[in-house]
Formats: sequence, C-alpha cells, structure tokens
Amino acid sequence: MKYIALALMLFAGSAWSQVEISDPWMRATAPGQKTAAGYMTIRNKSKQPERLVGGASEAAAKVQTHVSMKDGDIIRMREVEGYDIPASGSYELKPNGSHLMLVDLKRPLKEGERIPVVLKFEKSGEVKVDFEVRPLGSSAQEHHH
Repeated sequence: MKYIALALMLFAGSAWSQVEISDPWMRATAPGQKTAAGYMTIRNKSKQPERLVGGASEAAAKVQTHVSMKDGDIIRMREVEGYDIPASGSYELKPNGSHLMLVDLKRPLKEGERIPVVLKFEKSGEVKVDFEVRPLGSSAQEHHH
C-alpha cells in the first residue's frame, strides 16, 4: 500500500509543475574561478503568472538570480529577487541579461559535465534541472537546437 501512495505522490508532484525548462547550460570555468552563470528558457504552462525566486546546487554555496545591465560602456551585474514568468508565457535567461549565478563554486566546472540545480518557484515549488557545461567561449546561439 505504501508503494501506491508513494507513486501517487510522485505523479501528483510532476503533474502540478506547470514549469518547463529548455536548454539549460553554463560555461566551463577556469581554475580558481568562484562563480558561474546559468542560462535557460523557462516556459510557464499555467494560466497563472509564476516566479522563479532562487535555487540551490551542491556545486556552489549559493544560487542567486541576477541581471546584467549596460551602464554606458560597462555591463553591471546585480542580484534581483526573482524573475516573473507570465501566464502561458516564457522567460529567457541569457548572456548579458538575466542569469542564475552560482556563487562560491566548490570546484571548477568542466566541459561535458552536467551540474544539477534545484530551481525554486513560488507556485510550482522545486524543479530539478541538469545544466550542460559548455566550452568557455560558448554563446546561446551556437547551441540552439
């Protein structure tokens, strides 16, 4: 009986998540580098707005939500409280824009690895995502499927 209950809980958990993540990736890091940025597209399949409020990963001490903004010739980065994903819409995290910031990396990220991150959403709760580590000079356009 407990197996049936467990199966129902697992099914209910996945059925409730109205969030779909596509193309999650980050660049490989240099030795000694303490931060890495994560990129992806978040699709909200719900009729209600959703909000990504943070995350966690065993690869880093903290996972924060950041935005990069151009200030004259300088690109400045700052932490924000989250990203609003419109009802039945999507939100893209990309280089020089919104991105996840993995802070205090425990080790360098190597090309070809998959880095597990748990994303935290206001309504959908936790969503586990594996980020593909791409070569150091990668950009989003090079790897779109």
